[in-house]
Amino acid sequence: MNKIILTIATILAVSFANGQETKTDGKEGLKFGVKGGVNFANLTGDFDPSMKVGFHIGGFMEYKVSEKFVLQPELLFSTQGAKYKDDQVGEGFSVAGETNIKLSYLNLPIMAKYYVTNKFSFEAGPQIGVLLSAKNEYGYTGTIQGVPVSESGEIDIKDDLNSIDFGINFGAGYDFNDKISVGLRYNLGLSEISEYYYFDKNSVFQLSLGYKF
Repeated sequence: MNKIILTIATILAVSFANGQETKTDGKEGLKFGVKGGVNFANLTGDFDPSMKVGFHIGGFMEYKVSEKFVLQPELLFSTQGAKYKDDQVGEGFSVAGETNIKLSYLNLPIMAKYYVTNKFSFEAGPQIGVLLSAKNEYGYTGTIQGVPVSESGEIDIKDDLNSIDFGINFGAGYDFNDKISVGLRYNLGLSEISEYYYFDKNSVFQLSLGYKF
């Protein structure tokens, strides 16, 4: 995993360096910037989850292929996962439980953007993610045979999940000016991230604010 992270970081570092060199030469085809925003994350699988609010932050390179077409690789730290409730009632017991699956990824999207107008664009492209951490935070309260019960804790589940995640992104963006832009994106997970748990794929909506240097 460390080799993958190093390779991704090296690719973007070289791209950013080229961007600086290109800008010095007076060309406007290659730029770079930073972006960040909020995630509305979820997981698919054999359970009934609810969305989990997280965030993403990182950098990007923008290469203008033509007046309408732009390539934009990014490197983003992203917090994802899902929440769900597991209430159980039976003869002699009643327990209300809640679980919070907390995942963090280093994601590399490579987006192709098409400008419908000078400011508004659609985008799509693949994404590879490297799992950095995974926690299962749980808690429950209730009664069993009239006796109150309560427990909470956190389990590290990183070793139980696949370290690489593949997906595809779809979205749209709007450039307020040459520096500031906003974007809305959906990440559809294509690969199963777990062989042992009830959840299998990532599903994330992202609202971003970007700044180009």
